Amino acid sequence: MKCPGQDPRYWKFDAIFEAECPKCGNQVEFFKDETRRTCKKCGSKVLNPKMDFGCAAHCKFAEHCFGDLPPELIKQKQDLFKDRVAVEMKLYFKSDFRRIGHAAKVARYAAKILEGEKGDPAVTLTAAYLHDIGIKEAERKYQSNVARYQHSEGPPVAREILTRLDAAESLVDEVCEIIGHHHHPRPEETSNFKIVYDADLLTNLEERKTKGAVTSDMLKKHVEKRFLTESGKELARSILLKENGSPGYVHT
Repeated sequence: MKCPGQDPRYWKFDAIFEAECPKCGNQVEFFKDETRRTCKKCGSKVLNPKMDFGCAAHCKFAEHCFGDLPPELIKQKQDLFKDRVAVEMKLYFKSDFRRIGHAAKVARYAAKILEGEKGDPAVTLTAAYLHDIGIKEAERKYQSNVARYQHSEGPPVAREILTRLDAAESLVDEVCEIIGHHHHPRPEETSNFKIVYDADLLTNLEERKTKGAVTSDMLKKHVEKRFLTESGKELARSILLKENGSPGYVHT
């Protein structure tokens, strides 16, 4: 079933119109519900300038309503969903600004690592924002936030948040899987897990470095031995080891 805005029964006289091709200026005819058409003169793909993609940016049924979604909208959907997850994380932690800041930094580093690795931005950034979401329940139930309690308490909280946001079931399952063991890599891991793990590890090491809780030699060992992706390792070198002045640790 289509929403009223895309159902022909509700269309008016302006349901068929022409728009100018931004590349060659030729007039391209559109039906109201078409996301894009090919310009007959130059062959360019022209996005429907009158289509309102607002609801599609956050609706999991948008593909059924609009059909093949253009890349611009797919990117918009990912960005909007990521922002909504970030807001939910902040609302959940309330005034715990230290943990909010930690999660935000993990997400920023995950986005940087993604530039050099093959991963799903929706999965990795969602898991990055929610990776420590089990801490509050762990502390409430066990008066402890050790890894095993975070791993057991985090997935149910994350699942409730993501279900409320109408996230796809496959995304919810993978994000919860990552959260459920995000401190402990297994022998075989997905690229999405590796990216989140490296982003979290980098954030933790940076926090320890700021507090003076780790030596330069220990940082070098962590960087060379513990990171799971080359992009994560390179980013860690540029952030954690930049003051050493060694050409081998310069980010390029």
